[in-house]
Parts: sequence; structure tokens; C-alpha cells
Amino acid sequence: MAVLTMAKAINDGLRAAMERDPKVLVMGEDVGKLGGVFRVTDGLQKDFGEQRVLDTPLAESGIIGTAVGLAIRGFRPVCEIQFDGFVFPGYDQIVSQLAKLHFRSQGKVPMPVVVRIPFGGGIGAVEHHSESPEALFAHVAGLKVVACSNPVDAYWMIQQAIASDDPVIFFEPKRRYWEKAEVDVTAEPQPLHTSRVARPGSSLSIAGYGPVLKTCLDAAEAAVADGHDIEVIDLRTLSPLDLGPVFDSVRRTGRLVVVAEAPSETSVAAEVCARVQQECFHSLEAPVLRVTGFDTPYPPSKCEEDYLPDLDRVLDAVDRSMGW
Repeated sequence: MAVLTMAKAINDGLRAAMERDPKVLVMGEDVGKLGGVFRVTDGLQKDFGEQRVLDTPLAESGIIGTAVGLAIRGFRPVCEIQFDGFVFPGYDQIVSQLAKLHFRSQGKVPMPVVVRIPFGGGIGAVEHHSESPEALFAHVAGLKVVACSNPVDAYWMIQQAIASDDPVIFFEPKRRYWEKAEVDVTAEPQPLHTSRVARPGSSLSIAGYGPVLKTCLDAAEAAVADGHDIEVIDLRTLSPLDLGPVFDSVRRTGRLVVVAEAPSETSVAAEVCARVQQECFHSLEAPVLRVTGFDTPYPPSKCEEDYLPDLDRVLDAVDRSMGW
């Protein structure tokens, strides 16, 4: 059992995957000598060499395109996109090539590529450095999309993503990189594309993922003072969604609040709300509510605390739901 930050957990997960399989490569801007801007890949180039940990030019389209070619030749590339908003020059390669080749080749050409994207706000940065573009990838057939929320999941999920023969967009909540937890590297991991109950409860359900999961758990603890026993579900996988635990929870509690940093309209949160109202309509005691970022460009850093879902906004939604 080791106490790890999320950044170190991902680093150790990458290291474990690279030790198991010499075909696993890490590539991206400043991932080698610098160890990445968040030091997630620190020490990997030193230990595995420049042929397996590649510092690339500032060219996201080139990074993804090269990874596609490497995957065709049997490698398992792990690409780092330095910040969430930098992924868009590579978006065409991701949706037009990476997501399609396994299907286009009738299964003959797997695409075992992981695209790591630090996402979300909370670090005092500006637009292009604090965004939540997960819905743009979850909508694309052929891509798997996941988001870790804690060091334990980070350690195991990165290894599971690398082992997948399908391309995985791996979202990492950058403001949680330095939070710590005990990680048992000998434990049996939860399957990659499954959600989990992070906190059991009986009076209301909250579903979230990535950076807001801690906010959801904090809200559940704070709501105890008001007599509410809240269940919190970590979605973990955004495409495919695993909503079975959410349905089970809502059928018991009758109420659901969905929390995410991304804007509300046509979002992952919106899909969760729609599916729950479709599958659990007769169990609902209140409308499904959303607490999200706003439908605007990401604000200047001095305003981001007003933009991001926080404890008060989540508790307000809890009160509104319980008031029905």
C-alpha cells in the first residue's frame, strides 16, 4: 500500500504498462526531459529511453497522426495533450482516423491508442487551459472515453486503457493531480467501463465524474447536518456510459442531481438526465437536476470560482430536489 498523488499514480501506472509491454510508447510535448508540464511523465524517459518516451513538436495533429501509424505497426502509443484546449488541432485525426480505422478495417486493424487530456478548471489558468470538452469525444462512435477522479482509479484505469485495442480518450482532472490516497497496487481493479458507488445513501442520489467527484462527496457530508443521507456515484466511464448503478440508486432514492464542470446543454450530464428520466420515470419523486458550468467560454481566472460547480451550488440543488 502506497500513498500517491494522482499525478504519481498515473506515472506509476504508465511505468507498469511500459515494463509489461515494450510496445507501449509515451509521446507528447515536453513529456521526456521535462516530464510534462504537470510532471506526470517525470523520470520515464530517463528509465525507458528516448525511443520509448518521445518529445514531440508542438503539433497535436502530428502527434495523433503519428500514433495512428504506430498503432498500425503494432505499437501502443500513449499521447499526452498538454492542456484540454490544445487538443483541437488533432481533433480531425482523432475523429476521422483514430476512431474509424478499427471499424473501417472490419476489425483487422486495432487502434490501441490512449490520448491523455488534463481537463477542467480550478488551477487559475485561462481559456484553452481549463476546459471540459469530453462531450465532443463521447459523441464519436469508435472512441472510448473515461475520466478518473482519484489516485486509485488513475493508477488502474490508465493501465486498462493502454491494454484496450480500441482508442481511449483518458481525461485527467488537473486540479486533483496533487491530492493523495492510499493505492494498493496488488488489488483487483474494477473493470474500466463501469461506474461505482463512491458513497452509499438512501435519500437522494448525486452522479458526477472527474474533478467534481470530490465536490459531490463534500456535499454529501455537509448534507448530513440537514438530515439527508446522500448516495454519490462516480460515473468513471463517459462512453460507453454505465448507468446501471445510477438507475438502481434512483429507484431507491427517487431523486437525482447530476454534477459536471462542462457546460450544461448537449452534455454528458444532459445524457445522464435524459436516460434516467426515460428508465426511472415512475420512481422519480422530483425532476432530475443539473449543476454544471455555464454555457459560456471559460472565464478569466479571477472569475472561475463563480463558474465552477461548488459546494453551495450542489447543496442548493439538493435542497430544491428534496423540496418537491
